[in-house]
Amino acid sequence: MNLVSVRRFSALPLALLLASATALRAQEAPSPDAPPPPSKAAPQQEHVGHANETLKLNVNLVDAYFSVRDKNGYVAGLGKEDCQVYEDNKLQTIKNLTQEKNLPLTIGILLDTSGSQQNVLPLEQESGARFLKEVLTPKDEAFLISFDVNVDLLADYTNSPRELTRAINQASINTASSSAGIPGIGGGPMPTSNPRGTLLYDAVYLAAHDKLNSQTGRKIIVILTDGGDQGSQETLKSASEAAQKANSIVYVILIADHAFGGAFGSPFNGKAQMEQLARETGGRVIDVGNNGRRLEDAFDQIQDELRTQYLLSYTPANTTADGKYRKLEIDCGKGNTVQARKGYYAITGDENNDN
Repeated sequence: MNLVSVRRFSALPLALLLASATALRAQEAPSPDAPPPPSKAAPQQEHVGHANETLKLNVNLVDAYFSVRDKNGYVAGLGKEDCQVYEDNKLQTIKNLTQEKNLPLTIGILLDTSGSQQNVLPLEQESGARFLKEVLTPKDEAFLISFDVNVDLLADYTNSPRELTRAINQASINTASSSAGIPGIGGGPMPTSNPRGTLLYDAVYLAAHDKLNSQTGRKIIVILTDGGDQGSQETLKSASEAAQKANSIVYVILIADHAFGGAFGSPFNGKAQMEQLARETGGRVIDVGNNGRRLEDAFDQIQDELRTQYLLSYTPANTTADGKYRKLEIDCGKGNTVQARKGYYAITGDENNDN
């Protein structure tokens, strides 16, 4: 277990910290959405069960969630005969392709509470609460993380929109430097190497690695931010890798106070990095400026995609679990645009235990 990662959730009460530590130890098992380590035993019959249990340790199966659009909008009703999947430019055999809007959904909301968000935080709180209320069903779960000079878990897994709304409304702007206090005892913030930092990459890494990696079903991260990162221990590369290994889709809603940006440079200095993060994980960036109506529309677009997602599964021709990155490409016919993650890591058992 990465103790540094756990300790960075600085606002957790002591009891919750201990519970989280126990839970995170359990999450060291290989991700159900990643190809498992090779087995020395003879091949066994594939498990047939609920869709979100597709991957078992004795089945080297790759899952990819994706959506398809044409000039008229989202395309529904496709079957495996309508699409092709390539791994490292080599055609693979699709085993299953289904539309999976009813699979359990796990959502991580990452809320930028650094100083640049001072005037748009109320918009984020209102629209984020509405989104969770509309999208969550009893079988779904969500959690809420804020990030500024600290990374704080404001709400752990719950399917209660009321609890999540309460947590969102309690979020506040934090530009203070680190001060004395023990994390979880008295609410003191964790000391950071950059008291004016915005730990965006750390927040993404923790959400993917520590929260989503052991979850099954559909998993998404929604980040509300201006895209700027300062002071993170993690990098764009390590944050993106963590999201891909967790098979989680990252959506970035770019929102910023343009007056603040005018004083300190472009309000979206990290836009290119956010586009790379979203693209590699099968999500996308939606730029809403500081417009509340456009922010609501952004959440509506994400909901539409979730309702029309497909799940494609295949057994790769290359069965070596060597931890290397494999490039993915899904083609569903001329005129159709596929939005899917760009690859996956053929993770070994040892690497899963180390990550």
